[in-house]
Amino acid sequence: MISLNRILLVDDSPRDREMALEALAANNLANEVVPLRDGVEALDYLYRRGEHAARPPGNPAVILLDLKMPRLDGLEVLRQVKQDPAFRRIPVVVMTSSREEHDLVKSYDLGVNAYVVKPVRFQEFVEAVRQLGAFWAVLNVPPPDTAPAEGSRP
Repeated sequence: MISLNRILLVDDSPRDREMALEALAANNLANEVVPLRDGVEALDYLYRRGEHAARPPGNPAVILLDLKMPRLDGLEVLRQVKQDPAFRRIPVVVMTSSREEHDLVKSYDLGVNAYVVKPVRFQEFVEAVRQLGAFWAVLNVPPPDTAPAEGSRP
């Protein structure tokens, strides 16, 4: 049996997380979606620490990442993910309400795979998430998993 990698959904907005979860579920993706509230929780998940210490091994198929979050913003998460050899091949899609050129340029400078401005209208948002999930979790062919070894840094 093939094990499907998870989709990490990192967004501090409960409303946006819920809409994204509904959109991914409507697409009938078999991948488990892991909703996380901020960048600290995302890094804890990746490094298997704190409440995520016992999670199953393996990297996610894709990280859907908001930029504007408390505690640790999406740009810092992106920087850390792309600097770590264990995670740098994980596709990261920034999903943000920010249309600021600085955020766009900085995201690509840090190695983002795609930058999507969240549509304001509900149906457009759902469709954007549905398409992202289908592409990154089903159509995209990722490189071999490079899960971090036990005791990996941070």
